[in-house]
Amino acid sequence: MQRSIIKGTGSYIPPVVQTNTDFAKHLFYTEEHVPLPTPPAEVVEKFKQITGIEERRYTTDDLSTADIAAIAAKEAVVNSGDDPETLDQIIVAHNFGNVLKHTIQTDAVPSLASLVKHKLGIHNPSCVAYDILFGCPGWLQGVIQADAFFKAGIAKKALVIGAETLSRVIDVYDRDSMIFSDGAGAAVIEYSNTSENGSGLLSTAVQTHALEEVNYINMGPSFYPESDPHVRFIKMKGRKVYEYAMKYVPQAMKDCLDKSGVAIHELKKVFIHQANEKMDEGIINRLYKLYGINTAPDHIMPMSIHWLGNSSVATIPTLYDLVRKGELKNHRLEAGDVILFASVGAGMNINAVCYRY
Repeated sequence: MQRSIIKGTGSYIPPVVQTNTDFAKHLFYTEEHVPLPTPPAEVVEKFKQITGIEERRYTTDDLSTADIAAIAAKEAVVNSGDDPETLDQIIVAHNFGNVLKHTIQTDAVPSLASLVKHKLGIHNPSCVAYDILFGCPGWLQGVIQADAFFKAGIAKKALVIGAETLSRVIDVYDRDSMIFSDGAGAAVIEYSNTSENGSGLLSTAVQTHALEEVNYINMGPSFYPESDPHVRFIKMKGRKVYEYAMKYVPQAMKDCLDKSGVAIHELKKVFIHQANEKMDEGIINRLYKLYGINTAPDHIMPMSIHWLGNSSVATIPTLYDLVRKGELKNHRLEAGDVILFASVGAGMNINAVCYRY
């Protein structure tokens, strides 16, 4: 039996730490361009209680999204032990391309995947490089696409990367700006004979809701009243996103797990997109309640949002890399462990992957 197996992982964690205290100096405005009546320090404290975020990471001014994607990619390739010339595909998930510091225009040509291939120095023309736009679930969707190409006989080995520099598209006058961060994560995936424990990708589930949900996360002008209306930033209807995720993500995760044939009690870890601590805790508890279990097991859900923030497509591959390499307390993976990946984001899109380590 052949399955898609994650052979190597890598990540880039930016060096610039932006704490909540830094945001306590900001003046926040509402969507109606009116200053929030609540003092910034109180806004920040309430934000921490809801999201769990205490600090987030920003990359240095000299690095682009493609640069940090390449850093994570190189680490993943080295970790896999593979020759990069043997890669059939390079898939880069992102949402904003290369946003250069102090500019207002996104560079999406050439594609980030082509830039990563260039930075890795890969000569093989049969190594196909392309980007994917799928909101925060982009990296996981890249994994799903790679698996589909493998099963179709089109490719056997892929490098899937999620990278974003959200610090360059946030409106500092919007309290939601405190959520977002920068980062990159990558994995080398190969279609090969599975081990005795049946390791590899077991099942997937994907959904898109694009009626009233389509603009829950979008681009819009700054909340600052004197801002240039032609310059746009990432905007989010936080309450709508939360309600959407709580309604649909647990069921998608259950559908994925059920397809795999794995019982809920066999599940060892759940890697959920690091968007909001309360939301992720709610999602995992609702998943278990769908199976008639009132409380999720301890240490089932690793989290990095407290110190890394929400780096969109990079949260899951970065978190997985940290756990895989034993760098998160109370979280280890052993051969045969069943894990579940799940994400939700702009689109609105949801996906899940069940994987045996």
